[in-house]
Order: sequence, then structure tokens, then C-alpha cells
Amino acid sequence: MTFHSILFKTSEGSMIDETIEPPVHFVDLNLDQIVNAITAKKQEYNLKPFFYTPLQDADTIRYRQKIAQDFDNELLLLETIKSFAQKMSEMRRYLIMIEKLYTQNHKHGWFLEAVNTYCDAVSCLADDLSAINLKSRGLIAFREFLSDYAHSDDFVSLCAETRKLKMDLSSIQYCVHVKGNRVKVRKYESEIDYSKAVEQTFEKFKQGSVKDYSIRLTSGGMNHIEADILDLVTKLFPEIFNDLDLYCANHRDFINTTISTFDREIQFYVSYQEYISKLKPAGLMFCYPQVSKHDKEIYAFESFDLALASKFISKNTPIVCNDFYLQGNERIIVVTGPNQGGKTTFARAFGQFFYLTSLGCPVPGRDAKFFLFDKLFTHFEKEEDIKSLRGKLQDDLVRIYDILNHTTPDSIIIMNEIFTSTTLKDAILLSKRILEKIIQLDLICICVTFIDELSSLCEKTVSMVSTVEPDNPSIRTYKVVRKDADGLSYAISIAEKHRVTYSLLKERIKS
Repeated sequence: MTFHSILFKTSEGSMIDETIEPPVHFVDLNLDQIVNAITAKKQEYNLKPFFYTPLQDADTIRYRQKIAQDFDNELLLLETIKSFAQKMSEMRRYLIMIEKLYTQNHKHGWFLEAVNTYCDAVSCLADDLSAINLKSRGLIAFREFLSDYAHSDDFVSLCAETRKLKMDLSSIQYCVHVKGNRVKVRKYESEIDYSKAVEQTFEKFKQGSVKDYSIRLTSGGMNHIEADILDLVTKLFPEIFNDLDLYCANHRDFINTTISTFDREIQFYVSYQEYISKLKPAGLMFCYPQVSKHDKEIYAFESFDLALASKFISKNTPIVCNDFYLQGNERIIVVTGPNQGGKTTFARAFGQFFYLTSLGCPVPGRDAKFFLFDKLFTHFEKEEDIKSLRGKLQDDLVRIYDILNHTTPDSIIIMNEIFTSTTLKDAILLSKRILEKIIQLDLICICVTFIDELSSLCEKTVSMVSTVEPDNPSIRTYKVVRKDADGLSYAISIAEKHRVTYSLLKERIKS
């Protein structure tokens, strides 16, 4: 029975496309920063295609969530997987090194070491997983497969044959006679081991820890003299080395496909757990959202921008969390407020929440509910591209037109400060037309804008405002709350900055 891709199956049960490129919204939502940081230390696994492939099946998302929850509930699981991965990585290094070696006997020796490492990795993993209380279908199914495999006749025979051959090779003793430029090799005949006698003689001169002048022999290639000596040794012990040759020929495909697949796929979960584990000590919470394909009521409490939080943690800067929700017929969140008040960050956190949930990952927040989208679109302000021969307004219109032509009622749109290059009158007109189309499609949208009128178009729009300190409007709280847009936070902040508020003007007139 094969469990290929059981830990990272796609919605259709197909293979992950290894050539897939990052989605176009990755940069807008800073998901590229998140994925780069998650996969930075695990380049050998090529995990990025996994993060580039969102799911569109609620059951599959819940399936992955359960696997991730096993890591939350069983702390020993993470260390068990790390130990297994380290051994598998060591095995791969041996196999890669073999390709760079020249002599057959040397290659066979390292091949034997690679198989031995593989046997140890599999056996230890089977033993360790049997002692862990797993609850996810994926890991339980793999544990059952692994147990059967580890007790199979083929694997047991491979381990036994590997151990015997290593013992036979380690039992070989020989003498090397060097005289001038001639080297002779013969079997060991109980000669005195002078190295032990020398160590005993100088033992009494040891005075605590001293600098170690011994030369460390690195594993890898051997010079031509060592290779010739090894060839002579093989002639002294032909039976053992014949067994080694036969062993290597019979076990070239010793790695089980499911084991190899598991070794890579499990790193998707491990890498993400390692990434968020750095944030949890700061009191930041992660949760597994409820997933719905039909109910568009969503919410997230104490959510935050994951990319920004990772940067702030290293600087000991506090992270501001925000809540959002849509209920009933509500579909569009219109975010207004002062510049540099956290509106764009809030929109990015909103997009990250949806995308990370679609991967089956725990998301930033205390509690959450999620609508399973089919496509996610972003429209963030971009610098004018002179090569396109389009003005900024035209470029905005072309991009949003293309988005609206590809959306469905199950899509998500995140718009950030569009139409800033035109007049207020035109910006209001164009923005209303776009939101009316979005309202007609009944899709979920978040719109960051400087136009307050957009927040009260109809019952489907919800107003949220980035707030400032009541006693000092120039200080941003970075809290985005549900309330009517009134423009006062922005106006007061600017007025305070330039000392033209009503009270300040009165004081200046009196003086």
C-alpha cells in the first residue's frame, strides 16, 4: 500500500507542480518574505512549490491542520522528526560524495555507510513514533506504513546484512611496511601496537587541557597512495570485499519512495512550526480557523501581519493585533484613516490570513473562521512604468479591469490606495463603480482608501478606521477598529502638526 504525498496531498490528490512560480500577489502581501524566511535553512528540500500551491478543498485543509496540530500537542514529535531528518540529510551527503570519488572500493565503503545511516534513521523513527500519541489521519497512516516497512523481511534483511558487513570490514587488520618509495601490505600477525605503548609512556606528562595538534582526517577522497594500499588490502581479504561488491549491486535502490517522500513533505510542517515558534514567546497566538466553502461569514481575533511581526520580534518592538469580521450580508471592509496608521499592514494581514489558511497552516490570531476562496487578487499602488507607455491612472484601470474579468463570487480582492493619481471627484466616481461591480459579484473584498464615502455605499460595506491617540492625534495606535469614517483623525493630525487647530489658532491670535 502506497502513501505517496499523504502528508501534502493537493485538493485533487495530484502531485505538487515543482515548476510553479510564486503567485502574483505574493509581493503585495509580503508572503514572499514569509516563505523565504521559512525555507531559508531547508534549501535541500525545495519547499517553495508547496507554499505556492493553495488548496481549494475544505477537507484537505482540515486534513493538514490536524497534522500541524500533532506538532502543537506532542512536543516530542518535532524533535523526533528533526533527528530523522538529520540522519536522512547525512545519508544524502554520503551519496552525493560518492559521485565525486574515483576508486570503486572507496565508493562502496561510503555506500555501505549511507545504507547504515538510512537503516538507523528508519528504525529510530519507527520506534519513536510508536511512543507518540498521534491524532491526525496523515501521521497515523504513515506510522502504520512505517511499522510494517520496518518489520518487513526486506528491511530487516537489509539491516542485518549491513551490520554484518560493517563488522566484517571493521575486523580487518593489516600491516603497512614503508621503505623508501616502496610500500608493502600484509596481514596483521599479532605485532606489538606501539601507538598504545607511546600513549602510556607520555600519559604521566599530561597537565590539564592542552592544544590538540592531531590532524583531523576529513571524509572524502583519498590520494593515490591510499587508494593503492586499499587495493592491496582487498587482495588480502577477497571474500569480504566480494561481499561488499555484491551488496552494493543488490541494494542500489535501497531508499523506499514513501520514506523519501515523507522526509521532504514533513519539512513543510516542521519549517512553519520553527518559524512561528520564535513569535509565540512574545505572547502572539496562532490558531486553526474553521473552514467553510459556502458561508461567507468570517472573523479573526488578535490577528497580525506575520512578516512584520518577524521583523519586530528581533528588535523587541511591540506587535499590534487587530480584529475583523464580516457577518450576514457584509462583504466589503473599507479601511480609512490617517497616513502611516497601519491601514496597509491591516490589509496585508487580511490577505495573509486567507492565504495561509488555504495551505492548512496555523494562522496569526486567537480564533478565526475562514471562507474557502478560489482566487486571491491584489491591487496595490505601483510605480509608473515608462516602458508600458501608460500613465498611472490608466495602469490602475487596466489592472483592476483585468482583475474583475477573472473574479468569481468565491474570489477575494485586496485593494490598497487606488486612484491616488487623479482628482478626488474622479477617484470617487471610479472607486464607486468598481465597488458596485464587486457588490454585484458578492465577493469578499478589503479596500484601503482615502475616500470616506466608499464606507457607506450599502449594507454590504463595513467601515473600519485606523485610530490615533485621543490626546495626541499625531501618534498612531495602529489599531484598526469598526467605526464610521469621518476623516477627523487625519484632519486633526495634520492640523496638530502644522499648529492650525481651532484652539491653537485662538492662542496665536491672542498672543
